[in-house]
Amino acid sequence: MTSFPSVVISGSGLWTPPYSITNEELVNVLNENADRFNHANADAIERGEVAPMAKSDAAFIEKASGIRERYVYEKDGILDINRMRPNIPARAENEMSQQAEMAVAAARAALDDANRNATDIDAVIVSCAYTQRAYPAIAIEVQEALGIEGFGFDMLVACSAATFALQRAYEMVRSGTARSVLVINPELVTPQLNYADRDSHFIFGDVATAMVVENEDQVAAKQYFRVLDTKAVTKYSNNIRSNFGHLSRAADIDAFAPANLFHQEGRKVFKEVCPMAAEHMSSQLAALDIDNQTVKRWWLHQANINMNILIAKKLLGRTATEEEAPIVLDRFGNTASAGSIIAFTLYHKDFANGDIGVICSFGAGYSIGSLVIECVQG
Repeated sequence: MTSFPSVVISGSGLWTPPYSITNEELVNVLNENADRFNHANADAIERGEVAPMAKSDAAFIEKASGIRERYVYEKDGILDINRMRPNIPARAENEMSQQAEMAVAAARAALDDANRNATDIDAVIVSCAYTQRAYPAIAIEVQEALGIEGFGFDMLVACSAATFALQRAYEMVRSGTARSVLVINPELVTPQLNYADRDSHFIFGDVATAMVVENEDQVAAKQYFRVLDTKAVTKYSNNIRSNFGHLSRAADIDAFAPANLFHQEGRKVFKEVCPMAAEHMSSQLAALDIDNQTVKRWWLHQANINMNILIAKKLLGRTATEEEAPIVLDRFGNTASAGSIIAFTLYHKDFANGDIGVICSFGAGYSIGSLVIECVQG
């Protein structure tokens, strides 16, 4: 009978940009832009031919999302009324890409946390909402920068990119394809936003996270988390979309017109994804004969505080405490796939031997991914 090794998460790392933007700052530029538009189109608006551009305020953003501020890779371009998008200059081909630079920083933090060197890693997975180019893979660039032998590849699964990549890493270690896998989520997502759109301009922030996944027999960390189970599901939906891509050139369209940037049907997403995510985790735990009430912590995707409150209530039958379902989106914004990994990285050191936690993502696709993990004190 085949015996499979136990697979663990032995380290995690987080990199944040040096800049942050508050709701107030975003609202100021959005409202100034709305005033300009409405003034320039006053006659057409009065005739009913053009809809006025809506204004906003910081209180609306916080109530709707729970977000107060977010880290950004570049700030000045976003807040420039004549630009309203990040200003990230292109780099020469012999320079490290911005996304690889972010990834390397998070990876080094994760390696330190796992008490590992780059030479201990066999594979690199870069998994995120976007990569800044098609090829060569960002993962292979990171592999080269860190001096890792083996192989690397990129994955794109929007908000579930991290959990889906962790599942791939789990399978690779369990099958013996690799001893240790570095999973990195360099989420450079602020360029996708339409900063003139009241409903979405505040949503995203930039960040990079990383985790080391390896065979339990070789762990060097003093605290690590045994993966008890992984689960993933997808269901096609148009309710969260980003349409720009290389075929835009062949279609003779403006690749970055508002309709091709990030947009969503927020109410539909809330109504459909919340019960899906709660049922997904509950059924996974039931199959493991684990009672939801015994889970110490739920590291949930960080898109919207109201979604997390509702999902946790469905899981527990009551409102979760801050310790049970920590929120980081108030200061990070929606960081796509990295959100649940940020929550884990910041809130796991208090776990004791045998404590159970769940990492779960949910979002565009739709896609939902989760891992049930158990703390081990080495």
